[in-house]
Amino acid sequence: MQLADDTAWLERAGNCLIFGPSGVGKTHLAAGLARRMVELGMRAKFFAANALVQDLQYAKLQLQLPALLKKLDRFDLLVLDDLGYVKKSEAETSVLFELIAYRYERKSLLITANQPFSQWDSIFSDSMMTVAAVDRLVHHAVILEIKSDSYRRQVATARSHST
Repeated sequence: MQLADDTAWLERAGNCLIFGPSGVGKTHLAAGLARRMVELGMRAKFFAANALVQDLQYAKLQLQLPALLKKLDRFDLLVLDDLGYVKKSEAETSVLFELIAYRYERKSLLITANQPFSQWDSIFSDSMMTVAAVDRLVHHAVILEIKSDSYRRQVATARSHST
């Protein structure tokens, strides 16, 4: 609630990183925080991480990556949902790293992921890039780790017990 009540973290170009297993509400929290920031007068854009990475890759192939990064700078907050589903190809992870590096100490990122940092070598193509990306992301970040069972699983279990 503290993040939702104050835009200061965006004004400082802080990040928010939300970790937890599938089905615990990471996407819901990210969307709610983004919406609240818009209500408070900030600009936010929500992306499935895979979709944004594909857009960045296409822009790079067209020699338009700097222009796209500048265009994304209009937003005080970019939400990258489900970062762990980005494939570990050099092309994908290099543009993701370029986005993280470009926004570092300039604009905010909110990232959701199923994997903790210790497993991010499965996202980035080499460990040096992983360390550099994590270093930039956590420097000015609030990190939330959700430890809970999947809400979808809980609902399914409750439904099967009531029949």
